[in-house]
Amino acid sequence: MTANEFRRMALRLPDAIEAAHMGHPDFRVSGKIFATLGYPRQGMGVVILTREQQELFVRTEPTTFVPVPGGWGKKGSTHVMLRAATKAAVREALTMAWRNRADQ
Repeated sequence: MTANEFRRMALRLPDAIEAAHMGHPDFRVSGKIFATLGYPRQGMGVVILTREQQELFVRTEPTTFVPVPGGWGKKGSTHVMLRAATKAAVREALTMAWRNRADQ
């Protein structure tokens, strides 16, 4: 998967917009970030999942999904290794992350 594919998937979600946070593109719904791109380096994304959702993705797709180190990861922030990612898995993770924020 490429960064542009990740971006297009995120922006296809209802009311999603692209902005920037700390010098990296992010994707928001209802003013809340649900995903970022290019952090901490190119070829990576981040989805904001619940801890339970994160555990599921890390267990089923360990080469694609990795908890962000530290406190953010303990709250569900999850790296997406784009090169290893399938479109179906990323679409599902982005949709969950979007729903988590849209429902708040």
